[in-house]
Amino acid sequence: MKICFVCLGNICRSPMAEMILRDKAPSDWEVVSRATSSWEHGNPVHPGTQEVLKKHAIPCDPQKRSQKISKADFEYYDKIIGMDQSNVTNLYKMAAVGTEDKISQLLSEDVQDPWYTGDFDATYELVLTGCERILKSM
Repeated sequence: MKICFVCLGNICRSPMAEMILRDKAPSDWEVVSRATSSWEHGNPVHPGTQEVLKKHAIPCDPQKRSQKISKADFEYYDKIIGMDQSNVTNLYKMAAVGTEDKISQLLSEDVQDPWYTGDFDATYELVLTGCERILKSM
């Protein structure tokens, strides 16, 4: 299974999902994260995300840097999972032809961006719920 989580900047929600699922998924799964924008390109995981992952004993890859999703990503990954409806809408606009069926939203509700809310704990709980649902569905 190859999964790509996506949020706006790839420094808060999607890397949080990447690290949580990597920690809990079978070792043969490939889990990454990307952004729909270039705003944070090359920046490390947000300190708030690092802190909440550490609090829950989930390793955060210190080499992780923000990266925008590419056409090749749409071809390569089995599932492209957006954190909110805005991400999903943008993913459909960016998708390579024939890859639209790979796109979904993590939860039926939006996972709020802690960059704006400041509530990394609430975001963690929603992302954890989504990741657990992914694992149960496989």
